[in-house]
Amino acid sequence: MSIPQSFIQELLSRVDVVDVVGRYVQLKKGGANFMGLCPFHGEKSPSFSVSPAKQFYHCFGCGKNGNAISFLMEHTGMGFVEAVHDLARQTGLQVPEDDLSPQQQAQASAQRHKQATLTDVLEQAAQAYRRQLRGAQRAIAYLQGRGVSGEVARAYGVGYASEGWRHLASVFAQYDDPLLEESGLVIAHAEEGGKRYDRFRDRVMFPIRNVKGECIGFGGRVLGDDKPKYLNSPETPVFHKGRELYGLFEARTAIREQGYVLVAEGYMDVLALAQCGFANAVATLGTACTPEHVAKLFRFTDTVVFSFDGDAAGQRAAHKALEGALPYATDTRSIKFLFLPPEHDPDSFIRSHGSDAFARLVTGAQPLSQFMCAVAAQQCDLSTPEGRAHMSSNARPLWSALPDGALKRQLLGDIAAQAQLSGADLLEIWQRANARGPHHISTIHGSDSPATAAGPADPTSSRRATPSRPARSATALASRRAVPVSRADHATRLLLSHMAFFDELSHEDLAALHALGHPHSPLLAWLEEQFHEHGALPWAVLRERLRGHSSHQLAEQLMTGSHAQAEGDIDELRQELRDLLNRILIEQLKIEENALISAVGHDPVARQRYYELHQQRRALEKGKTGAP
Repeated sequence: MSIPQSFIQELLSRVDVVDVVGRYVQLKKGGANFMGLCPFHGEKSPSFSVSPAKQFYHCFGCGKNGNAISFLMEHTGMGFVEAVHDLARQTGLQVPEDDLSPQQQAQASAQRHKQATLTDVLEQAAQAYRRQLRGAQRAIAYLQGRGVSGEVARAYGVGYASEGWRHLASVFAQYDDPLLEESGLVIAHAEEGGKRYDRFRDRVMFPIRNVKGECIGFGGRVLGDDKPKYLNSPETPVFHKGRELYGLFEARTAIREQGYVLVAEGYMDVLALAQCGFANAVATLGTACTPEHVAKLFRFTDTVVFSFDGDAAGQRAAHKALEGALPYATDTRSIKFLFLPPEHDPDSFIRSHGSDAFARLVTGAQPLSQFMCAVAAQQCDLSTPEGRAHMSSNARPLWSALPDGALKRQLLGDIAAQAQLSGADLLEIWQRANARGPHHISTIHGSDSPATAAGPADPTSSRRATPSRPARSATALASRRAVPVSRADHATRLLLSHMAFFDELSHEDLAALHALGHPHSPLLAWLEEQFHEHGALPWAVLRERLRGHSSHQLAEQLMTGSHAQAEGDIDELRQELRDLLNRILIEQLKIEENALISAVGHDPVARQRYYELHQQRRALEKGKTGAP
């Protein structure tokens, strides 16, 4: 969706960054500004400043800064468009949708109204379940028996659904309201004339919240022997279990304070871990960990530790998590796998051995590189040539899913050493195997993985150099093509050609792109939204999706003509984008520096801000590599 820059400016003029930040951070007046403990890093003395005059926040400890939109993106993990809509709802503004027809605008508005209404209904049910828990002695005894305190139960909004078939009829005045069925709270029995009854009965209830804290669904744990033991809400307009994680909303602060997120397998694992000091735990919702889950987690931290039971089911779940995590295993991220003894889950392990023992397991968790090689070697006798050949064949799709970087190149050498081959020989074998037929691995990108630049190319790429072909520099590659008329054109074209690059952009990069303004910003906002919803899509698919969109003509212009050739080494193209973004950031930093000059002499905050901007710009200027 295209959001005009004029609306963004109006929105920011309507909201108060102090109010927005104040919903998440306890602020106290300190001179002209408000101060509080930074939500982005652990600290004991306040260094986080929010300026009502400048509508700007800044942490003097970790350097995080920005406006109301960037705060929501950084703190809650929202995307740009989602953050804009969230602020617009708070101010009563209607986000313009210039790229949609009147009919589409009406449909989008109706859908947002429906979603807001459904979350209201679900929150009303959550409150009722919490009230019921107070008098439900069996449910309270169950939670106490699992070591869950009242404090933790309240923090996660735990409740209880009574045994009655129609208890929610006492909560909602209209039990036949279609919203109750659409939200998953009520089931209508088609064979009995649409007779209705509550989906959740005699269960401990775990409300599932999105990153904004809205109730979007429930998980229910039976108290007796009924099956299934755990029951989740069905898929609804607001709940998609392949995208949501239990406890993420509650764990956000702890994740940042502890520097990593711990991914468990169940609701009770999360509560037990929180009870024992691991409030940074989340859980998947009865489904395998998906690439969407991993992408969401990396909005909050660069370190993910997956915790699995040591049984066969835990091993299968770990394999799925590995597949989901591989495309996100960049050189600046850490992904680890923790396996408990077969007889334990996190809850039982901590009760038996204590939280210190579990902390030691976390510290010693297996890095992704080791686990990937172990998975490839499963059921392979590495003492025989046949076993080593089988292992190298297993490793090919896993290695190919990795993004290009030092980790991928090192793992090539490790796999080759295990196979008792040279890296060049292993690549040649993989290239020939790929020519006979593509491998398959479930990844979010659904496309060839990046090729290397200074080393051998990824054999799964359809555009590759042979190992002996010398790498071209980014500057040489740029000079081979006609240069687009502007950096904005060039950067947008690269992202249209290689959507996967979005996964490597920081919040600062995204803010710089959105600040480009019309006509590129609407197209980039739409493209970013498509990436978060569907993963990396080829230009042919994007072209069809853009039909009727206000940015369709711009995209066509950028993707046709001599300058639009996307051939070349993926690493060189990635470096081109990095250089372009650095130059765009430099120009924007210069503008912000100039705007602060008049206040530097009398405002210490402005002086400190000016100094930081100047240092940041100088660092970027030293690192730029001559992109156009």
